[in-house]
Amino acid sequence: MLIGIDAHSLEKNRTGVGRVLFNLVKVWSADYRLPTTARFVLYFKDEIPADMPKAQNFEFKLLGVKSTAKFIHWDLARAAKKDKVDVLFCPGYVAPICYKGKIALTLHDIIYEAHPEWFHWQSWADKILLKWVSKKSAQKASVIFACSEHTKREIKKYFKVPDEKIVVAELAVDEELKNADSNANETQIKRLGILNKFAFFAGSIFDRRHLPEVIGAFSRLAEEKQDLQFLISGKDNTDKKNIDSLIDSANEDLKRKAILRVDFVGDSDLKLMYGACAFFIYLSDYEGFGLPPLEAMSLGAPVITSDLTSLKEVAGNAVLLVKNNSDEEEIYQAMKRMAEDNILREDLIRKGYEQEKKFSWEKCAKIVLEAMIKA
Repeated sequence: MLIGIDAHSLEKNRTGVGRVLFNLVKVWSADYRLPTTARFVLYFKDEIPADMPKAQNFEFKLLGVKSTAKFIHWDLARAAKKDKVDVLFCPGYVAPICYKGKIALTLHDIIYEAHPEWFHWQSWADKILLKWVSKKSAQKASVIFACSEHTKREIKKYFKVPDEKIVVAELAVDEELKNADSNANETQIKRLGILNKFAFFAGSIFDRRHLPEVIGAFSRLAEEKQDLQFLISGKDNTDKKNIDSLIDSANEDLKRKAILRVDFVGDSDLKLMYGACAFFIYLSDYEGFGLPPLEAMSLGAPVITSDLTSLKEVAGNAVLLVKNNSDEEEIYQAMKRMAEDNILREDLIRKGYEQEKKFSWEKCAKIVLEAMIKA
């Protein structure tokens, strides 16, 4: 059996889709329990990354295309047809629109369909084409992978595809993050402006993640806890909320740099911050899966997250849940409990380690491969 893979997301700086695919490819290239007849051909757009795992059942093909749309809808389709692949795996929301062969499609979430007002559109063309092509891709796919039961329900609701066509394959924490070379020490922490204990948030800042309410709640807590700071790691993609202005105003009122923000931290610093923070907070009205809370749990951080969508599903009983993300008082009370109740913190840390162990890339890769073979 020959499985074709749209591998352009593995090129250059990998975002979520690329990181997920890389972990699947690593398992498939190393797992000798795979069916002996399973072979893979990975199609790249304009470069083959140097870190791609090598295996006898893997072949890499460079199509030499600059345009992503042309690569997906023309060159990828032609190459897959020429190679007579049995299934074409498209891991990033869309598949070649005119391709007539069997397709396996991953939809990590469909927020652009369920809540277009929350989605961070790159352009008007993106707004029109992503929704249309994604829906058409889902309807023509032989199998669709969703990373949570929540996302499966959303796909059924908005794309009107049958239940049996959707397979849930839960994600896991990136092993590179777990293995990042980092030790919590005062020099590294102070480099980011952290003086003592701190709360932590990591992720792109969208309106649905309620950073204004979290900042407001933390400001109240910081008046009582003079040794507590809050580090926010993520680019501000909010709709005119201006997170930095809110931070500056809060710090001015508190008369100290209680709240800090950086656009991005690498894996080594991210591992450090997860492991050293007093607690991690990640609220959201909508997530397809929600990796940051799981990452935090895997590295020993007690977590506050939302009692909504996939977040509760992923976190289980290993977190402190907030029911109303817009309620600054509820957020404040949750943060206060985390800051003062060491027994609660230790209990959540223990439960977090156990919860994270339920997820693995080996399990995810096995589910995806078996479903593609069945298709």
